[in-house]
Amino acid sequence: MALEIERKFLVENDVWRDAVESSQAIVQAYVAVDGDTSMRVRIYDETRAELTVKVGVSAMIRHEFEYAIPVADARAMSEASRGRLIEKTRHILTIGGFVWEVDAYEGRLAGLVTAEVEMGSESDDPALPSWLGREVTGEAAWSNAMLAINGWPGAARP
Repeated sequence: MALEIERKFLVENDVWRDAVESSQAIVQAYVAVDGDTSMRVRIYDETRAELTVKVGVSAMIRHEFEYAIPVADARAMSEASRGRLIEKTRHILTIGGFVWEVDAYEGRLAGLVTAEVEMGSESDDPALPSWLGREVTGEAAWSNAMLAINGWPGAARP
């Protein structure tokens, strides 16, 4: 079991693109969601897949259980997800010793860009890049599970 500690932000502009180290296409489908617990499948660049169970501990911390699975199984689970699916390109950046994941969403979430910073503890204090917008850490409507189920939160769509 891994412990995931991260903060999440909306992204205001494209300045981050100059710092991208790598990118990959992700199809992410939610097989089950129950409050702060979710089970999802991810297909990365159509070449590998993972099954992940996440259990919320606090606004910033989740227990995360990840397992490699065959891509064919992930596709079958995605089809069974009842449309609870997101498509995005994940861009990896390292800024000030912290890994940032910038997700540019596609499909019904096109135009949405979020950034998450992976931290070692809740007390970590990464420098926040100028291209970040509002912090949405702990706001359920901005979790990937809720985005997959409900789409854009409220009137947030640009």
